[in-house]
Amino acid sequence: MDQAIEQFRAFNRAHTRFAAVLAPRYMDSEMGVAEARLLYEIAARHPVLATELQDALDLDAGYVSRAVKRFEDRGWIARERGEEDARQRPIILLPAGRTAFDALDDTTRAHSRRQLESLGPAAATLGHHLAAARALIEGGAGSWEIRTLRPGDMGAIASRQAILYAENYGWERPMELLLNDVTTSFLRDFQPGREQCWVAERGGEMLGSVMLADGGDSVAKLRLLYVESHARGLGIGEALVRSCIEFARQAGYQRLELWTHTILTSARRIYAAHGFELVSSEVHTRFGEPLMGETWSLDLSPNAPPATP
Repeated sequence: MDQAIEQFRAFNRAHTRFAAVLAPRYMDSEMGVAEARLLYEIAARHPVLATELQDALDLDAGYVSRAVKRFEDRGWIARERGEEDARQRPIILLPAGRTAFDALDDTTRAHSRRQLESLGPAAATLGHHLAAARALIEGGAGSWEIRTLRPGDMGAIASRQAILYAENYGWERPMELLLNDVTTSFLRDFQPGREQCWVAERGGEMLGSVMLADGGDSVAKLRLLYVESHARGLGIGEALVRSCIEFARQAGYQRLELWTHTILTSARRIYAAHGFELVSSEVHTRFGEPLMGETWSLDLSPNAPPATP
């Protein structure tokens, strides 16, 4: 946490300079940065109540009231009377306010373009990471999507899971070797239409993944399911497993199997909810300390009951 705090503060110092928000007047306008942001929110939301602006920006009520009054004096906004409650006075943007906002927005966009172009190709990388950071800061929920395999995914999956298993369970080099063996074999022997990998993604950030591999004899193997801790509770694990099951059925597999551990309780709940059954368990020491490994199986034959989460 101490390291994260220092990194966060260092980023804020770098960003405020890079984005030119330290000057008394934002983008050489007649407004400070907070006033400029208020004008942006009014333009984006109008009609909008002052209390809604306070909540959205976490600003002092007195400051918002004074800023709104300055906008009104400049002829940029008007305060209407609420239809149901006269005390509620929605703020609307007038043509002069739209002109002022558009000019400021154009200036800000041009400045942002110049700053990002100065980074060269790295600007795309910055955008990718900023989208992920924004999703985290805004509550960690947001929209996410599931996509199929892209170049580079296998290396990222093996690397991330090796780190997580080492940090959370102490499974280090043996687990990393297994992860690299599984992902390398998947790429080397990939069978289109019979195998697939799914990645849950939000703003370019990988939130989790799962693979389905051909195990031979009409058996498919569900491999390497994981979900990032900050993305749990969003239904990602369930959606990834469902993608595996649907694909396996369409590909004509008769059974879907997986290997997991008793200690991985969240994953086991997902498997059980989809109709997987525990068929065998055995203690092993592949990763150091004795662990209870488990084999689960789902019947995909036409006569089998459907798996419902």
